[in-house]
Amino acid sequence: MARPLPTSVLFCCDHNAVRSPMAEGLMKKFFGDKVYVQSVGVKSDLEVDGFTVAVCAEVGVELERHRTRSFDQMQDWGDDLSGFDLVVALSPASQRRALDLTRFFHLDVEYWPILDPTGLAEGREGKLAAYRQTRDQIRDRILGRFGPAAEHPPMDQPDKETGT
Repeated sequence: MARPLPTSVLFCCDHNAVRSPMAEGLMKKFFGDKVYVQSVGVKSDLEVDGFTVAVCAEVGVELERHRTRSFDQMQDWGDDLSGFDLVVALSPASQRRALDLTRFFHLDVEYWPILDPTGLAEGREGKLAAYRQTRDQIRDRILGRFGPAAEHPPMDQPDKETGT
């Protein structure tokens, strides 16, 4: 069952190059400006993965301009972690880092065990299949957690059921 839509979500993974950019892009596709969405990694030592860009483009999510960033860079650039309603960790390392950084904030951290597709297959088609599997896992988790975008009325229009 879908829970209420938060106003801001931070997705995190190991390098902000595969899983968290996918999640950021898919969340923006589904919910547009209803939710402020960003992504980070424990490290930012890689560029966004080309297979990530390719499988997201297949579903209308553009990631070519995505620039990786770490938790440390996020803070250095003035983004306050406490400003997010929800942090979704997509890897064990990012969950540990998020829990460490949020221990002084009243902030929810969820762990979604999402498959890391890097190194799972050989050849272009095998790699694309692995990345699609990860993309689809993330899509299913987002829709399972937040429900279809249609369940959430635009911010500037009242909810038809409650009138608020």
